[in-house]
Amino acid sequence: MSSAIEVSGLRKAYGDKTVLDGIDFDVRAGTIFSLLGPNGAGKTTTVNVLTTLMKADGGTARVAGHDIATEARAVRATIGVTGQFAAVDELLTGHENLQLMVDLKRRGDGKRVVADLLERFDLVESARRPVSTYSGGMRRKLDLAMTLVGDPRIIFLDEPTTGLDPRSRRTMWSIIRELVADGVTIFLTTQYLEEADQLADRIAVLDQGRLVAQGTPDELKRRLPGTHVRLRFTTAAQLDAGARLFTDATRDDEALALRVPSDAGTASLRALLDRLDEYSLSAEELSVHTPDLDDVFLALTGHTAEAAK
Repeated sequence: MSSAIEVSGLRKAYGDKTVLDGIDFDVRAGTIFSLLGPNGAGKTTTVNVLTTLMKADGGTARVAGHDIATEARAVRATIGVTGQFAAVDELLTGHENLQLMVDLKRRGDGKRVVADLLERFDLVESARRPVSTYSGGMRRKLDLAMTLVGDPRIIFLDEPTTGLDPRSRRTMWSIIRELVADGVTIFLTTQYLEEADQLADRIAVLDQGRLVAQGTPDELKRRLPGTHVRLRFTTAAQLDAGARLFTDATRDDEALALRVPSDAGTASLRALLDRLDEYSLSAEELSVHTPDLDDVFLALTGHTAEAAK
């Protein structure tokens, strides 16, 4: 696949405060790239630089093959941007907001575009109502629909689901997946680790202006120790027998459970079950536990994502 976004040595400072300290990353076309980081890490600054809303102090970046410094107009023609807050006019209806964008983009097929977007985002019934009556989820959907009027091939979503309830957030996830299925590239910033885990093909973790890790969600999780198999028994005698079998396990007497270190692969699981069977020992419950993105975030930044919000 070709690169939709290429960033090398990008730097940005405000006075003596360095916000971006020479970051490098590459976003493949037709994928979802998620930039994670606590507040103040530089996520929004990165978006502002790549969308030509702000000039970098150093480094280079190309978006859709265009240099952000020398070909800003060409960059803007190929991208769409949805910020942290819905950029909709509350005095207008949903239909009027979309029509306004169509007029600004000078789309000759505007009537069809508006109808298609209202249908796609399930806004047909509310299209003639003022946006002031819309829920937060409806406003976010309308905001993204307005972004699509220009038919962008790269979309920057800066914390698009902030403040949404779980149902509205999952609706947005479905829409994002549909866009990528159509070949659109998504650059996503978020503080919701579950969101990045569910959506992103690749993740970069930004902390104090530096990229401290990059990889797929699974690659980042595998960097941390702590994967284990949890065996829960029905009696204390079974727990004692299990502890004698697995001497490297950690026991929880109250829960009658053992945590056995494992790589969670099928071979190691098979060996564990065979050993239990060999000694005629059975567990009431078996579950595999691996580090999640919150563990990764904590290990890389020194605090949990929840504390960083």
